[in-house]
Amino acid sequence: MLLVIALGLGLWGIGMAMGAPRRQRIVMIGLLLGAVIVMHLILPDGHPAREATGKSAALWLLIAGFVALALIYRRGVQALRRRVLAKEAVMANPNEPAPTFSETELNRYARHIVLREIGGPGQKRLKEARVLVIGAGGLGAPALQYLAAAGVGTIGVIDDDEVENANLQRQVIHRDADIGMPKVFSAEAAMRAQNPFVTVRPYHRRLEADMAAELFADYDLILDGTDNFDTRYLANRTAVAAGKPLISGALSQWEGQLSVFDPAHSGPCYQCIFPEAPAPHLAPSCAEAGVIGPLPGVIGAMMAVEAVKLIAGAGETLRGRMLIYDALYSETRIIGLTRRADCPTCGSGEA
Repeated sequence: MLLVIALGLGLWGIGMAMGAPRRQRIVMIGLLLGAVIVMHLILPDGHPAREATGKSAALWLLIAGFVALALIYRRGVQALRRRVLAKEAVMANPNEPAPTFSETELNRYARHIVLREIGGPGQKRLKEARVLVIGAGGLGAPALQYLAAAGVGTIGVIDDDEVENANLQRQVIHRDADIGMPKVFSAEAAMRAQNPFVTVRPYHRRLEADMAAELFADYDLILDGTDNFDTRYLANRTAVAAGKPLISGALSQWEGQLSVFDPAHSGPCYQCIFPEAPAPHLAPSCAEAGVIGPLPGVIGAMMAVEAVKLIAGAGETLRGRMLIYDALYSETRIIGLTRRADCPTCGSGEA
């Protein structure tokens, strides 16, 4: 019996070392237990293998029965918990229509639902939310993936670029087979494959002043992952005019930054912090200056976290603060931001 226990512990440890999911490790232990039971049933009494593993199959059958009951009980408790949390979401908002979560969705979002800060009501708000992401490149790629995985109900993505080979070092939503395809359609395919329960709206065009206001009106929250200042200032002006929060991220070489610009809730806007675009040589593009591949994933994922918090009403967002991440030296710092009274976008325009 001790031999079987040692083998089981060894399999569990090897699985952990190889990074195998917990479910796979449980399956390996189950296969080991099944093999021991089969061996006891087919081998004759007194066989050395039976002697080394407990002599009788009765004990192992009893252990297997207890394990099976425990697993069935656990699955039942999880299913009951999901149902209770879904009912709580309805009771918390009795005047709103009930969330149409399927059993598959409840299981998919279970790790959100058990979080006290999100729960059933927060997941319902995510399902009902409409988020627009400007840019399907370095920052947009991870943000789009995590918004879709989180269950944001409607996600718009606007970008006029096509996937290039040089993008694939960091724009992880696109694949080699997507080279030459418009980024919005490549991203749409990946998001639908990730989560068929979300609606994706691709806009294969550049954000322009003549359509920005109409587009923003269809969404609750805007994420700006663009790489040029003209679009950033346009997105900021339009978001301020519409009273919509703007989550903005930026990258350069080894450093990234992000903030939530929301003057409608007393925060500064983008132009409060960056009154005018820097000279071109002071802010070179990623193509000119380079960028470490995983950095957009870090900042883009943080942008998605800020979006989830804003939608679900969880925690404290980066409204009025900017997070700066230095990947080269593994340093993170947060600086406070203040609104400018003379800001031409959100202030009086007078000093």
